[in-house]
Amino acid sequence: MLSPAATTLEILSLGQWQARLAGHETRLTPWVEAHRRRTSRGERHPVYDFLFEYYSYRPGLLLRWVPGLGVALEGEEAEAFLRWRDFARTEAGVTLDSTRLTHRTRQTAAWIGELLRRCRGRAGHFGCHGLHEWAMVYETPEVRHGSQPLRFSPDEIREIVRSHTIRCSHYDAFRFFTAPAKPLNRLQPRKETRLDLEQPGCLHTNMDLYKWAYKLAPWTPSELVADTFELARDIREVDMRASPYDLRRLGFEPVQIETPEGRQEYQDLQRAFAGRAEPLRDRLIAVCERITAFPLP
Repeated sequence: MLSPAATTLEILSLGQWQARLAGHETRLTPWVEAHRRRTSRGERHPVYDFLFEYYSYRPGLLLRWVPGLGVALEGEEAEAFLRWRDFARTEAGVTLDSTRLTHRTRQTAAWIGELLRRCRGRAGHFGCHGLHEWAMVYETPEVRHGSQPLRFSPDEIREIVRSHTIRCSHYDAFRFFTAPAKPLNRLQPRKETRLDLEQPGCLHTNMDLYKWAYKLAPWTPSELVADTFELARDIREVDMRASPYDLRRLGFEPVQIETPEGRQEYQDLQRAFAGRAEPLRDRLIAVCERITAFPLP
């Protein structure tokens, strides 16, 4: 017998799902098209390229709207979804075909759900002040955004880093630290300790909600993918504003974490992002639970 989560089917009328599809495209088309224009001109953007390169979800897939698992679409127009192999025709309407859920997808959903639940159960840490970006340019002539000026000289950056406490809990941020900066971090996160260290105050942990959402596509509702994308975009802006790069010519005023006022500003922004991330994390946990509730065919 299927569990309730696996058997409950939400029905969307033609008007309902078409409105959701149009809303999704309206939200994301400007960002996708701007990225495509930059790419066609060979231009680099130190803030927004991150959303399409570090996060590897293809722009065309980001624009594609899907309803998520357990939703049926009414109307003949829904037949257009059948051009994608993940959809099937049922008596209730066109829906994602749960028989295509693989053991690997279920394992991935179980792992992501466990990570998110553990993270949700921890207190957030709000005292890192974005020093991970400073640790990535510490005592090295090779910086990731070499076309952008730095706000301080190498000696000044060294003094700022050494005069503050680095406590980065995020493995994918820590692995980009320079070799001289890594021993300065109070934590030494590894891929194997991600489940034990990630916490809800971390900007990168909250940006990664986008990654976990699209890794479970097409089973994730596209509205959730879009919501996490927008959160990642807004966090990325602050992440780079608080960095040692000078991005004012691009319209990004610095968050001056080298000052007490700047550190307080960063903390306030960090807490606001954590608040925005909390309900998105809950929704993503529910997606993970729904995926794992469907039995293998």
